[in-house]
Amino acid sequence: MRDTLDKRIIRELQRNARESTSNIAQALGVARSTVHERIARMEKDGTIAGYSVVLSRNPGEETVQILMMLEIRQQDTRKVLQRLNTYPEIQVVFSINGEFDLFLSAEAPRVEDLDILIDEIGEIPGVVRTTTSVVFGRRIDRRSDETAERIFRQMQAMSTLGAD
Repeated sequence: MRDTLDKRIIRELQRNARESTSNIAQALGVARSTVHERIARMEKDGTIAGYSVVLSRNPGEETVQILMMLEIRQQDTRKVLQRLNTYPEIQVVFSINGEFDLFLSAEAPRVEDLDILIDEIGEIPGVVRTTTSVVFGRRIDRRSDETAERIFRQMQAMSTLGAD
C-alpha cells in the first residue's frame, strides 16, 4: 500500500525518470536514503514496473489522433491486449463497460498510417467489431498528475495481463 510520500516520489519519477534520488529528496524535503529505499521497495513489490522514454512533441510536427472502441470476445482479452501492446501508435487502452469492451487512443504522423492500424486491429483474432473516430481538436485538456498516475496504474495492470 502506497502512502503520500510514495505517491509524491512516483509523481517526480513520472516527470523525469532519470532524476537523481538526491534531487528528488531535495524537492520533497526528505533524506536521499529514504527516497532510495522507497524506490527500491516499489521496484521490488511491482509498484514501479519499469521506466520508459517519453518522446517530446515537436510543435511543427502535427499528428493525427483516433479514438477507437472495440468489442472483443471475453476469452480473447489477454491475447488482444498483448497484440495491442505491440503497436507504438497506441497511447492508452481503457477497459470500459457497455456495448464495447476497450477504448483506445492512437496517434500517428499521417492519417494513412492510422488507416492501416485500424485495419490491422480489426483483423486481430478476438476482435468482434470496432468503431473509430478521428479527433479534430482538443477543446478542453485538463491533464494532471492525478490523471497521469491513474493511467500509469491502468497501463501497469494491463502490462501484467500481457505478461501471461
